[in-house]
Amino acid sequence: MMNSKMEANLGMTGARRATEIPREEIQSKANAMQPLSVVLPNPEVPEKAERRRFSAEYKLKILRQADECRDPGSLGALLRREGLYSSNLTTWRRQREEGTLLALNPKKRGRKASARNPLLMENEQLRKENDRLQLRLHQAELIIEVQKKVSQILGIPLAKPGEGESL
Repeated sequence: MMNSKMEANLGMTGARRATEIPREEIQSKANAMQPLSVVLPNPEVPEKAERRRFSAEYKLKILRQADECRDPGSLGALLRREGLYSSNLTTWRRQREEGTLLALNPKKRGRKASARNPLLMENEQLRKENDRLQLRLHQAELIIEVQKKVSQILGIPLAKPGEGESL
């Protein structure tokens, strides 16, 4: 009776426990589990999204095509084909009605450059010249001090201001 149960269990592989795994099988599994050396990023997704810029010619071309759309759903098909939103058309139409072609060109983003005040430039030049002259004055005063000390060491009398010469 025991033999018949054991013989019946031999056909069932899911119920048996593995008691010993051959070494070749362990090595092949270890080799298969090693990570790949290089993982390439998905080329479909850019690292940083870039803002799209549309030229004035492109905007006018799309506006002409949108104005020609008469059938129901044709405008939506145009927007899907070009990857645009209806708000793009609204903005571009408003710009076109204002009559400014320059408004259709992409605007430069960021801080606007401020015009330099000519007085600021002149003021900066005068400050530099003042600093330069201050340095020369300091050097001249040092030279005069050295000359005084040398004359004292050598015993040469210096003319005092008011004794015929004025400073």
